Amino acid sequence: MKDSYKSIKEPGEGFFKDRGSKFFSYVYPVETEEEIKDILDRLRKEHHGARHHCYAWRLGEKDVIYRANDDGEPSSTAGKPILGQLQSFGLTNILVVVVRYFGGTLLGTSGLINAYRTAAASALENSEIITVTIDSVFRLTYSYNEMNEVMRIVKQENLNILDTKFEEICRLCFSVRESKAKKAEKLFNRFHGVKIEKISEMTKISP
Repeated sequence: MKDSYKSIKEPGEGFFKDRGSKFFSYVYPVETEEEIKDILDRLRKEHHGARHHCYAWRLGEKDVIYRANDDGEPSSTAGKPILGQLQSFGLTNILVVVVRYFGGTLLGTSGLINAYRTAAASALENSEIITVTIDSVFRLTYSYNEMNEVMRIVKQENLNILDTKFEEICRLCFSVRESKAKKAEKLFNRFHGVKIEKISEMTKISP
């Protein structure tokens, strides 16, 4: 089971110039389409004199969705090359925008493809790429009599304790990488008096 993906730690920038045209590239870690819209609106205001604001994005950890936009450039000469770089770097939850200031000379189809691809790569190469893991979060409910056995499994399986409440009825929340979640669930289900339930998923940057 795939329980990790690659993204970037923080926004980054790049630049490319060809025959007078300037291509300013920007990369952002994102999680929603609404967030993407806000970033695009802000860049259009900041670069109101630019002729094109081309972009591509990928969202999702398991079922990835994506979009590419040429913003007036000839079909597939801008958004698609940008998207190709996201795929080449193997990144998701990321937006790349390339802002073009026209320099007076037409670059042609191959020139545009190269310019947008190179500008996108420049921003990505200037960014810190991170690996993010997907963890399942479980809650255990048990009596104090099961404490030793519960803690033995927690230590044995290297489970990450998130919260505890030790009383007559004890509760413990832990996270574990999704690929190991079924094994942990099976181990606790074996013991009478221990109730385990999955309550959510979380992501964290892998060390």
